[in-house]
Amino acid sequence: MAAILIVPGLHDSGPDHWQTWFEHTLGDTLRVNQADWERPCLAGWAGCIGEVTAAQSEAVWVVAHSFGCLAAVRAGFVCPGRIRAALLVAPADPDRFGLATLLPQERLMFPSMIVASNNDPWVKAGVAEHWARVWGSSYRNIGNAGHINVDSGHGPWPQGLAFFEGLRREVLALQE
Repeated sequence: MAAILIVPGLHDSGPDHWQTWFEHTLGDTLRVNQADWERPCLAGWAGCIGEVTAAQSEAVWVVAHSFGCLAAVRAGFVCPGRIRAALLVAPADPDRFGLATLLPQERLMFPSMIVASNNDPWVKAGVAEHWARVWGSSYRNIGNAGHINVDSGHGPWPQGLAFFEGLRREVLALQE
């Protein structure tokens, strides 16, 4: 089975974060590590994702959070054909980092789902929905869930796991 890349955002995802729970719950996971978790760099972070995907024998599944979503989307264009699908949770607002022009302004080359909330301090729901339309991603707004991280009560996150498993089933069904 293809590897599942866990792609954290700023500060990495700590031991109580839902991404770490995914990592322990799912098989075949690899956490993408960045050189500096405190200083986001789109090209550098996307490059790390690219290196990990290139080392795999087949295209990977991606589970990204916050700034990691932006890096994963960028990596998908730098390494075409290496991402099977991506769950993009609480993507950071690219304008907040001055990066909107560096991200693809077109449909992604892989299926994706953006999961957002109404009260995320890192991205307004309307901005997340805009990027979902631009990238051809399905969009799920889960209400008032903050940044969908530990601070907003998202340690183990069965709903997120269900989103990922649903996306994976859809992609696999299309390949049959």
